[in-house]
Amino acid sequence: MNFVMKQALGGATKDMGKMLGGEEEKDPDAAKKEEERQEALRQQEEERKAKYAKMEAERENLRQGIRDKYGIKKKEEKEAEAAAAMEQASEGSLTRPKKAVPTGCGDEEEEESIVDTVMKFIPTPLMDMFNKK
Repeated sequence: MNFVMKQALGGATKDMGKMLGGEEEKDPDAAKKEEERQEALRQQEEERKAKYAKMEAERENLRQGIRDKYGIKKKEEKEAEAAAAMEQASEGSLTRPKKAVPTGCGDEEEEESIVDTVMKFIPTPLMDMFNKK
């Protein structure tokens, strides 16, 4: 580019040089600046996380004060108590104890007596049908 053209374009000569296929000017401190920028971003992120952790701790203290005042338990505490109760209940057998068979159940004599009792209440024509067998 000649001098007149550079003057006419003013400050856009660097961009024009790139557009016309010239080499970009490389900043010798570009890597250092990028590293500093990344470090600054990391530091800001850490500060933000610390700030929100502090705010959440304050909120939790407030919540705990309300729980203590009204006798409310946390979900985790309720779940832990329920799990402990389930473990305690299931320490022995997993099923309830079987009841003993009441006396007279399954005895043949009683079954006959039940049939006799039913036969007393059946009308006579039906009773004749049962007796034929």
